[in-house]
Amino acid sequence: MSDAPGGDRPLGGGEPDRLTARQETILRTVVEEHIATGVPVGSKNIAGREGIDFASSTVRYELARLEELGHLDHPHTSAGRVPTDRGYRYYVDTLLTRDPPAQAPALVESALDVTEMRREVDAALSRLADVVAQVTNLLGIVTAPAPQTSTVRHVEVLPLQPQVVMVVVITSTGAVTKRVFAFESAVDPGLCEWAGAFLNEQLTGVTVGSRLIEGRLADPSLGMRERGFLGVLAPAITDLDPGVEESIFIGGRARFLAEQRHLDLMAIDALMESLEERYALLAMLRGALSRNQVYLRIGAELPDRSLSGLSMVAANYGVARRNLGTVSLIGPTRMDYRLAMATVRGAAQLLSRYVEGVYE
Repeated sequence: MSDAPGGDRPLGGGEPDRLTARQETILRTVVEEHIATGVPVGSKNIAGREGIDFASSTVRYELARLEELGHLDHPHTSAGRVPTDRGYRYYVDTLLTRDPPAQAPALVESALDVTEMRREVDAALSRLADVVAQVTNLLGIVTAPAPQTSTVRHVEVLPLQPQVVMVVVITSTGAVTKRVFAFESAVDPGLCEWAGAFLNEQLTGVTVGSRLIEGRLADPSLGMRERGFLGVLAPAITDLDPGVEESIFIGGRARFLAEQRHLDLMAIDALMESLEERYALLAMLRGALSRNQVYLRIGAELPDRSLSGLSMVAANYGVARRNLGTVSLIGPTRMDYRLAMATVRGAAQLLSRYVEGVYE
C-alpha cells in the first residue's frame, strides 16, 4: 500500500493549470467552506479571515478568475461560488498534498482485531464497511477477494449412504463448500477415511482451484482404486465457477440516503442501481484494485455519467505480491476529501494486516 494521497488524473492529461498562491488560498477556502456548509461561498465569507489579508475587491476579482479557469461555478443568481469537479481535483491533487498526511479515525484503527483467528473474513469485511461509513457519513463499500485467491484449510470425505459420499472443503477465509457424489456401488468407509487424510496432507495451504491440486491428486504411487476414487472427488476442490466474483459489503446505506437528500434524485437512483447490479460497481472499483495508491474519481470522472454529482475514493488491500480487494467511499462531490482519503487508506492498511495470516 502506498501513502500517496491523490489518484491518477483521468481527464485532460498533464498537470492541472498552476494557480497563483493567492488563487490557491481562495480556492482552498471556498472548497473547505462549501464542504462544511453546503452553501455557495461569497467574497464576504472569505475577506477578513485569519491568514487572508486581501481586500474584498481583490477576492471578488480572484473568484471571477477562478470561475473563468473552470475551478468554480456561479449557481443561479447567488453572489457565491461553489467548486466544480475541476476545482475539487486541484484541491485534492495539489493543495492537500502539501498538508501533513491525515490519520484515519481511531474507530477505523480499532475496527478489527488483527490478533484474532482469521476464520470469518467476510464478517470482518462487513464490519469494516459499516465503520468507514459511520465515521464519514458516506457510503462504505468493501470488496472481498475472489474465491480463487483462498487456500484449502481442511477437507472432509463423509459417507452419507452406502453409495453416496459428501466432500466438505473449508477454505482459509472460513468459506465452506459441500458437494455430493453418487457411485454405482457401495463405497468402503475406510476408503473415505483414507481419502480425507490424504487430501488434507496433500492440499492444506494450496490455492483453491489451482493446477497444483490436480498434480498432487495424480500421485503415481497410488493404486488404481485410490486414484479412481480421488478422480471422482477432485471436482469438489478443482472446479470453481469462473463467473463467481468477489462479494461486496455495503455499509451505511440508510444513513447515506438520509444524510444526502439534497443530491440529485437521478444520481441517487443510478447509484442504487449500481449497488444492485454489482458487476457495474466492481467495474468502477477495478481501477483501484490495479493501483497501489488512493484512487479518486470526482463527478464527471466517474464512468457512468448519471453519477455526476458523486465522488468515489478507494484504496486496495492485500498481501506482499497480490492486491485482493478494495475499501471505498462514495458520496457527494462536496465530501470531506481529507477525511475520506485518510479513512480508506487506514482501513486498507488495517485489512492488509488482517489478511496476512489468510493469504500467502
